[in-house]
Amino acid sequence: MLPRKRALGGEVPVNEEKQEEESSSKRHCSAANDNDNNNNNKNVNDTIEDGNDNIMALGNGNSPDIDEDLHSRQLAVYGRETMRRLFASNVLVSGMQGLGAEIAKNLILAGVKSVTLHDEGVVELWDLSGNFVFSEDDVGKNRALASIQKLQELNNSVVISTLTTELTKEQLSDFQVVVFTDISLEKAIEFDSYCHNHQPPISFVKSEVRGLFGSVFCDFGPEFTVFDVDGKDPHTGIIASISNDNPALVACVDDERLEFQDGDLVVFSEVNGMTELNDGKARKVKNARPYSFNIEEDTTEYSAYAKGGIVTQVKQPKVLNFKPLREALRDPGDFLLSDFSKFDRPPLLHLAFQALDKFKLEFGRFPVAGSEDDAQKLISLVISINDSLSDGRLEAVDQNLLHHFASGARAVLNPMAAMFGGIVGQEVVKACSGKFHPLFQFFYFESVESLPTEPLHPSDLKPLSSRYDAQISVFGSNLQRNLEDVKVFIVGSGALGCEFLKNLALMGVSCGKQGKLTITDDDVIEKSNLTRQFLFRDWNIGQAKSTVAASAAGLINPCLNIEALQNRACPETENVFDDEFWENLSVVINALDNVNARLYIDQRCLYFQKPLLESGTLGACCNTQMVIPHLTENYGASRDPPEKQAPMCTVHSFPHNIDHCLTWARSEFEGLLEKTPAEVNSYLANPNEYTSAMKNAGDAQARDNLERILECLDKERCETFQDSISWARLKFEDYFANRVKQLTYTFPEDATTSNGAPFWSAPKRFPRPLQFSVDDPSHLCFIVATSILRAETFGIPIPDWVKSPRKLADAVNKVMVPDFQPKKGVKIVTDEKAGSLSTSSIDDAAVINEFIVKLEQSRNQMLPGFRMNPIQFEKDDDTNYHMDLIAGLANMRARTYGIPEVDKLKAKFIAGRIIPAIATSTAMATGLVCLELYKILGGGHKLEDYRNTFANLALPLFSIAEPVPPKVIEHKDMSWTVWDRWILKDNPTLRELLQWLKDKGLNAYSISYGSCLLFNSMFPKHRERMDKKLVDLVREVAKAVLPPYRWHFDVVVACEDDDDNDVDIPQISVYFR
Repeated sequence: MLPRKRALGGEVPVNEEKQEEESSSKRHCSAANDNDNNNNNKNVNDTIEDGNDNIMALGNGNSPDIDEDLHSRQLAVYGRETMRRLFASNVLVSGMQGLGAEIAKNLILAGVKSVTLHDEGVVELWDLSGNFVFSEDDVGKNRALASIQKLQELNNSVVISTLTTELTKEQLSDFQVVVFTDISLEKAIEFDSYCHNHQPPISFVKSEVRGLFGSVFCDFGPEFTVFDVDGKDPHTGIIASISNDNPALVACVDDERLEFQDGDLVVFSEVNGMTELNDGKARKVKNARPYSFNIEEDTTEYSAYAKGGIVTQVKQPKVLNFKPLREALRDPGDFLLSDFSKFDRPPLLHLAFQALDKFKLEFGRFPVAGSEDDAQKLISLVISINDSLSDGRLEAVDQNLLHHFASGARAVLNPMAAMFGGIVGQEVVKACSGKFHPLFQFFYFESVESLPTEPLHPSDLKPLSSRYDAQISVFGSNLQRNLEDVKVFIVGSGALGCEFLKNLALMGVSCGKQGKLTITDDDVIEKSNLTRQFLFRDWNIGQAKSTVAASAAGLINPCLNIEALQNRACPETENVFDDEFWENLSVVINALDNVNARLYIDQRCLYFQKPLLESGTLGACCNTQMVIPHLTENYGASRDPPEKQAPMCTVHSFPHNIDHCLTWARSEFEGLLEKTPAEVNSYLANPNEYTSAMKNAGDAQARDNLERILECLDKERCETFQDSISWARLKFEDYFANRVKQLTYTFPEDATTSNGAPFWSAPKRFPRPLQFSVDDPSHLCFIVATSILRAETFGIPIPDWVKSPRKLADAVNKVMVPDFQPKKGVKIVTDEKAGSLSTSSIDDAAVINEFIVKLEQSRNQMLPGFRMNPIQFEKDDDTNYHMDLIAGLANMRARTYGIPEVDKLKAKFIAGRIIPAIATSTAMATGLVCLELYKILGGGHKLEDYRNTFANLALPLFSIAEPVPPKVIEHKDMSWTVWDRWILKDNPTLRELLQWLKDKGLNAYSISYGSCLLFNSMFPKHRERMDKKLVDLVREVAKAVLPPYRWHFDVVVACEDDDDNDVDIPQISVYFR
């Protein structure tokens, strides 16, 4: 959901597709080459075999080394080449407390080749508040050995091993990346030096979580190449003109703003006239503007620009020169900032973490929580280090901040581990693949605002021999009790929901006698979920998400009081999530993947004045928003502008990019295979009622519906598989030859508009019809997918010979394809504002009657009880031919318009509207949200204590800021915000409501319930209602049914002040029980 309200994700939606070992009954057909993420790898072609063992390649299929059903949403972020590099990478994770476990989890879900877990220590009860793989039965066992079984369950394709003895630097040569989460600075410098100078260099990451403080250091070697800095597709533009100047000015169509920046390199293609620019040479952009730019080239002697052309950004690799740790400690350079209100913190924390290492070296332990003596010792060490600096010495040291640092230094808090586990996990992926820009080189973060507002006494921080002792050492025992007795509602049990459940279970949320956690999700587990929704296993596929997640969370903490529901939270389930349910809640956590559901929960929280913790992800990006009653604006207070939709005429007749082709293909799929068969069944179920409804409608839509039904039941009816092949072959001719011939007949290549401009000017592309050939694998692929799906709608068995290219070609060659003659006077919609391609006619009624007569004749020839089988599009089943057909439709259409084609995986991302998603951004988002949960349950925090976040782990970029307060409305001595709801009890009459408002200086002139008007001062008869109970008016006038679980109803009142100025007042709730 980005930048704020886009459907993301409670899951981040990327979808998955996979190339498994296919069954003999199905082979992939793909009509295009593998272009995914600039990947030029040669893929194994899928095949169709005939009875003589001859093999025919049906386009390029997907690589067999990537399980695309499992990894599709991750593939949408990384691409195949990055995934292959991950699959070849060996990673060491040293230190298996909470942070190490989170990092290992994210890497195993990502699918690296191997993860080696290293830890010499044993599990303590203290560890259980930060590590989700440990249980009380593991206390006393080696941490690495206690972790391996549960981590292995996450992904059996990853080799997981352990090391339990002291590491030597020579052992590091077995890995591409090494990560240390619990190591002395001296040893870290030694290991980093070895890694930095190793050939090839070994990427080194050091990260620590100490209470509410965390740090990351990265060293990927003296020369590390980033192949793709941001992961975005290269920017493109459609050229409108190019001047013969020095420098040349390139203007692009105003279809979309250009994203080029000065210094970018671009290449030109398809330029007519000034063909000198089509040489493939990269040219530098200067003076970049929204719709034009200059290139550093003298084009005065070039041919004059005529028309057409595409300009495409050339993404350049970037080489980074990392400093080794020893040098970087002395000269850290610029710190990566996350919160600009704390710009002075990173330099101090840089010293604080060094001082903590000295403290541990000198005393052999961490500072004791709440110990003033230990805090002073640490502060003295910080001051000493600062005084020793020749450059970069701090003028002042924030001793209060260092007190907090010292007090919580031993604790590994789960929210901090989750957040830093996401950050570090992403850095490891960068180190393995060169995808995205690494963190360069230090990052420090703290969240002291999460602490209780009242000072903590040292006695509050003492351990209680419980699994929460680490958390108690930071927040005290009182907040721990609050956490345990809280009532939480988590909406959604996908990727975000799984992470939240894990975090809350470790924190002890709802684990007391008074506590309860309710989670709801109406979805079931699919294979594509397993790379992010880590509480699920492959044997859970098909089971209810919320039930499985609740059971898994109960294993993390057996004290968790959790109820799992399978209801969608929406107006239709308000009998389940009723007033009593909402009023008893303490806090609501959204883990949703669409905006409409978020808005509904936002309105419920607004109505019942409950805190809402909102978050979402999109690929490597995540965001969090705190919605706190009376302190912040609500989620729905601001909206993203609607996404720009391509005009219907562009999609239907004038596509100029593959998105247009895929949108058209998805629409055709649904029309041919789902909507039309469903209309046929509606007609056959009750012919008289259906035709009567069409007659009454009498419009172009009714005419079109009847025409499609008639086609299905008459001239396009299929009774044998050969009929399905004939239909598929004729569809190919219709789509990619006849329609193109008609379009170019109506608008020839030299056509002009009414003002004399060329009709086929940018962004329009002039199409050329395709000539079908059984020797073209992509053409045969289209026939296979189309004929099989057509046969399925008619219930026709699929013969085995469809897999034989010879027999298939023979069947296709039997089809008689009539010659096509373009027609004069055909109207083709060119108006970009047109909302429909159906045109009304004065003869619609007559045509409808004619169709009805013919339909009756066709129906009489049908077998009794005949019904079609509508096919609903399912993108994540690679054996159902759905994506084969959509990719075939889109790529054949692209071919007619000279648009670059895409492989089936890329087609799935676009046509399936798959939202990219990875585990790292999900983990970071939930960690940040849980840091805010401490504030809500601690109580007393001000607006400036809360934080909203936007983060992009690809760049990396962290933007943390205070939430926006709600808008305040003032009237006389009163004020209110969107959070206020006025409550009127004791079942009042209309007169009593009006008087109640009059006493506030407000004159009500209109009162409504829903869309029904209960009172308006302009209607004299409404005066007769004055002494009626409002509840009776609602039942009698609005015909409302108030169920037993409803205690009140809401009315909207329009008011004026005494000066006749409108006053926007809060919603009024009238309690009648």
